[in-house]
Amino acid sequence: MALAPELAARSALSRICVRCSVSLRRQARVRNGFLQSSQQQQQQQQQRRTFAGKSSRIEPADISRASPPQVAPKPQSHVAKRFSSDFSKTAFSSSGPSFGTQPGQRVLEADNLFHSFTNSPIPEIRRRAAFIRQHASCPHPHHQPGGDMAPAHVDFECPDCGIPVYCSEEHWADDYEAHLQICDTLRQINEDDHDLRSGRLFPEFEYAGPQMEEALINMTNWDTFLYTRNFNAINDDRSMRQATRLLTYPVTIGSILHELSPYSLKAGGRLTAEGIKSFSALRYTLHPPKTGGGMDVKGLRVEAPPVRLFILGARAESSLPRNAWIQLAHLFPRARIHLIFIGPESMMNRDDEFPLPPRTPSNPWGAIVEDRVWHSMKISTIVDYYHTIHKTGYFWPYDPYFDCFVMFHPGLGHPASSHEWEETLPMLLETKAPIIVTGYTQEDMERDINWVHKTAAGEFDVLLEPGENRFRSLRWDLNDMDPQDISAGNWGVWAFRGKRYETTRKNSEP
Repeated sequence: MALAPELAARSALSRICVRCSVSLRRQARVRNGFLQSSQQQQQQQQQRRTFAGKSSRIEPADISRASPPQVAPKPQSHVAKRFSSDFSKTAFSSSGPSFGTQPGQRVLEADNLFHSFTNSPIPEIRRRAAFIRQHASCPHPHHQPGGDMAPAHVDFECPDCGIPVYCSEEHWADDYEAHLQICDTLRQINEDDHDLRSGRLFPEFEYAGPQMEEALINMTNWDTFLYTRNFNAINDDRSMRQATRLLTYPVTIGSILHELSPYSLKAGGRLTAEGIKSFSALRYTLHPPKTGGGMDVKGLRVEAPPVRLFILGARAESSLPRNAWIQLAHLFPRARIHLIFIGPESMMNRDDEFPLPPRTPSNPWGAIVEDRVWHSMKISTIVDYYHTIHKTGYFWPYDPYFDCFVMFHPGLGHPASSHEWEETLPMLLETKAPIIVTGYTQEDMERDINWVHKTAAGEFDVLLEPGENRFRSLRWDLNDMDPQDISAGNWGVWAFRGKRYETTRKNSEP
């Protein structure tokens, strides 16, 4: 069942933190209101079919007398219908008080967004607090290696940020100076999570349409980008954080591949000499000249194949609302784009599309193909490891003019996931196509870079120097396994590719 754009955006935002526990995400998928709404509709349809089978001819008046009266909702405005966070009658579900059961009902006001996680009026946040208490450890030095106390789970909520952070009030007070460094950010996370489920309208999820070719895009920062792309004005910092949390994925790619990219060869531009070679090839394809083609037979012109963007290790980004990914097509209106999400978790949060298509000779990997996302964009999703597909030559040949790899927070150097990339990295370097990589934090990005240097030393060229992403998410995320670990989506970005050896000719002696 397709969700309204705003409803899909809110659903993606509520589950986009891929660093949280998988078990918690599974609970959210089972307990969220969207699945229950689908079940209720199926029950209503079954009741209608049962009632209709009792009589071959029933007039509308008879139905109104025979069945409980159902009041049709009042017609809403276009914006209210698409961007009401309670458009679904089951936006929130719990064993406690029911919130958001009527369209347009406001659960929390703008001046009442701060609540402790444990005593939150939102059931989903209360469950999240229970999960943190069960899995997060107290960060007090006495519980760390070398301390005089055994590890303990957090149990005390800071009154300033409302999140369980220490095992007791005594340890919280004793380590208050260390906690004070992130307390304000944790409070902001708290309020943003409650705002997402407050029941307000979300006009920031109404994205801009196609771009006039005469109107140039300014990619200096988020403000100039949204303004030159004709987005609705976002005057509230919280609304800006909610909007950028989704847009960071397509805009990060577009900001690097666009001809008006803020990354350049100038001092501080971070683009290397090898980088301008690789990205110029892609920009040549993404910004084709006008051909003078028309709609009739005489106006037919040969078109270049689509640019393939391989999103490897795809997780939450594969479930983003499609109107967010369409923004990438609006940045390149005269090019065709094929997004390919690949990874064992690429169908996460997309339970309504299971079971997966069978693997057939025409679709050997059981890909889910969305070919009508936009007239110039197609999206494919494959639930498998990339190195398994690469060995079969399914996507061969690779062309630096038409192919690019993107990895959002891949965890290349993380001890829990680095082994999954050992076989993939040499294959990516063989393609000689650009590889764009993002990281949650400076530490996360540096860990990935060190792993690449250690695994493929001398076999790759850096295209974009590591640094902070101009279009990172302005909203901070909380790691439920460690409340001290806060990060921002796509905080940093860098790029590399396999080393290309130029052919040189030696002058022959006479």
